[in-house]
Amino acid sequence: MPERRPRLEGKVAIVTGAGSSGPGIGNGKATSVLFAREGAKVLLVDAALDRAEESLVMIREEGGDASVFQADVTKAADCQAMVEAAMERYGRLDILDNNVGISRRGTVVDTSEEDWDHIIAVNLKSMILASGAAIPRMIEGGGGSIINISSIAGLRAHSQTPYTTTKAAVQGLTFSMAGDHGGDNIRVNCIAPGLLHTPMTAPRMDEAMREHRKNSAPLKTEGTAWDVAYAAVFLASDEARWITGVVLPVDAGLTITSPVTYTTMAQQGRF
Repeated sequence: MPERRPRLEGKVAIVTGAGSSGPGIGNGKATSVLFAREGAKVLLVDAALDRAEESLVMIREEGGDASVFQADVTKAADCQAMVEAAMERYGRLDILDNNVGISRRGTVVDTSEEDWDHIIAVNLKSMILASGAAIPRMIEGGGGSIINISSIAGLRAHSQTPYTTTKAAVQGLTFSMAGDHGGDNIRVNCIAPGLLHTPMTAPRMDEAMREHRKNSAPLKTEGTAWDVAYAAVFLASDEARWITGVVLPVDAGLTITSPVTYTTMAQQGRF
């Protein structure tokens, strides 16, 4: 059999939020590592340079090609500089993984105006600015793939209204961008992760909570950042050449269940 060709060979990718927010492997770090493992040259973008450098070490240990870039992707100038850095270092841009995101708890009654503005800037505005800077360069190269990281919180009511609002908006943004730029051969898709155990969620989890989350979905296994990263590799690859405007839940089947019937039957051991 012929040797398998890396799925992203010859492509250049930008991953925003390419470092992890704490010890362990977050979505951005895992995605960066897999992109490089599949042959892409990766610009690792993070507001905290030391976080991006941790991802760089992992990639270089495997012989991958990557470099770091410090940017605040809530600022248009930083997003433009990020894209130009990719062009200067690698000569093209094929993939943008919009991964930056934070969470905020609260309702419309008790969330401050400052918190609303901050989470909208980080979770939504950053994707608009990064994509706006990247798309012209992708068009120059003949097309590309943009992957927006949302959440199943954008599909269902959640305990964090500001977070849910932005993650639902990311899905709407994905649909609009896919429609606007399909004629430019730019595919825009969205991943909606479920109840992952990552450095972002770990500080709020004890073992009992992790077990409860794991058993909340039909597959009854704990999700990790690698599950999101493998989905991102597929959507970035030519294997997904005919897929655009899709919201892909990566959630062990959680969003297909009814909390009334499923939870009751699961507690009774009926499946």
